Amino acid sequence: MTEDRNFDKLADAFEKRIYGSVKGALRLELLHEDLGALRNGNGLDIFDAGCGMGQMALWFAEAGHRITGCDISEKMLAKAQERLASFQQSVTLHHAPAQDVAPALPPQDLILMHAVLEWLADPLSTLETVAKCVKPGGAISLLFFNHHSFIFRNALHGTWRLDYLLDESWIGKGKKLTPPHPQKPEILTRWLETNGYTVERHTGIRVFYDHIAQDVLEETDIDKLLTLERKYCREGTFRNMGRYIHILARKRSER
Repeated sequence: MTEDRNFDKLADAFEKRIYGSVKGALRLELLHEDLGALRNGNGLDIFDAGCGMGQMALWFAEAGHRITGCDISEKMLAKAQERLASFQQSVTLHHAPAQDVAPALPPQDLILMHAVLEWLADPLSTLETVAKCVKPGGAISLLFFNHHSFIFRNALHGTWRLDYLLDESWIGKGKKLTPPHPQKPEILTRWLETNGYTVERHTGIRVFYDHIAQDVLEETDIDKLLTLERKYCREGTFRNMGRYIHILARKRSER
């Protein structure tokens, strides 16, 4: 039986490669832009489903919101507990999968599922379970590894990768920090709309950066490249080529 991915053995590498880099900084910047209005609002009940090392939980806790977080990685959760130690009155963390924690929660104002779906054995089933605890008028924030970007990036390398892409033998076989189940944004937006949500923000993260060869990156003005990223990250033609996609959707109020 396929299981959800546990990052205990990769927590340190994850922290260095994902959060301690230019591309990690851009990811957080764009997320902060998309979620800034919610963070600046009144105290919210927030479920961080797969909270990792607690970066987003901390960002919201610092603004006075109440956070429930969970993760199946004991090592990553320990890093989150250390980061959030001064917010013990407003933050509760669970060493458990999101699909086990969500059913016991009261209705939430905001759900965060960031870099979670692509690592799950059954992404849409888990999303359905977690999304049930969003209150009417509340929101869900999905950040996920993009299927289309994965195909495009590997196609640019040519050679043996073309057969690998054509027969789809890669699906479900992600290694190390490459997720096994990249998600298609059109499928998730359709799921959200079908299940009572209205998409408010749709952002591509690293639309260009991750498709540029390393030797070319080393000769590129990174500030100009990041300016280009910010210019096109929310345009329909480009956003669905981002290495990651962020979708913020609002649950329609019941009539």
